[in-house]
Amino acid sequence: MGITIQRCWGRFVGCALSIAVGVGTVAAESGHGSSGLESVVLAPPHRAQTEPQVHGLLRADWPSPVMDREHRLFTLVDVLEYRPRTGREGSNSDYRWDIEGWYGGDYNRLWFKSEGQRDTAFKADYDVDFQLLYGRFVWKHYDIQVGGRMETQSFRGGNVARGMGVIGLQGIVPYNYEFESALFIDQRGAVSARLSYTKDFLLTQRLILQGRFETNLAIQKVEEFTTGSGLNNLEFGARLRYEIRREFAPYIGVSFDRSFGETATLVRRQGGDPSQVRFVVGLRIWF
Repeated sequence: MGITIQRCWGRFVGCALSIAVGVGTVAAESGHGSSGLESVVLAPPHRAQTEPQVHGLLRADWPSPVMDREHRLFTLVDVLEYRPRTGREGSNSDYRWDIEGWYGGDYNRLWFKSEGQRDTAFKADYDVDFQLLYGRFVWKHYDIQVGGRMETQSFRGGNVARGMGVIGLQGIVPYNYEFESALFIDQRGAVSARLSYTKDFLLTQRLILQGRFETNLAIQKVEEFTTGSGLNNLEFGARLRYEIRREFAPYIGVSFDRSFGETATLVRRQGGDPSQVRFVVGLRIWF
């Protein structure tokens, strides 16, 4: 009987102690929470508390998601080719280049372009031009360009040169056709224009066929530059290149060029052929 009373008493004391400890813990936790809430409410707001953080960085310190302000330099040697002699009388082996590039960012660029050729089958002369342009991104895939152009050409045993203002539009049209258009006005007010399209057809990952189309037009006749009024010429070309590296690709191809109207007449006067087919071998490089 005594042992039973002692056991009951021991259990009663244990339960009482457990209840007391539990009540004290709850009270301490509630007191701690209220003091924390008061500190949050009463403390003045701080930037570190109001700005969201990711891995310790504030939103104001996040880097730009698009690097569209970085300046870069790009150069493309699209055409650098040798054209063997055609076999016609007065024809020699010729060459041609077409280079363009830019320095700047995604919105503003300084463009430089150069085209040149020695074409004895066509006009029996040299023809070289250089352009320096300001380009501005206007909408998706298109840049508008304004600037100047210098052109020099051989004429009747001598050299002639002229300067021109340039307004152009360059970009990519649907189906990935790259196009370039330009309007030229020389110092005498003569107006001419150029339009070109290129398209790459991927036969394999490294073997690529490039189609090329170019035409030139003029309003006034400028005899010393072998330019008649109206449609001057049409050129169609196909170049098959193998990209040893993406930046370095030798190619072979064929080019057909035909002059029209007054331009064809001027070509004949200078001993050239207004219609020609030329086989080419060359390199395409970019960096």
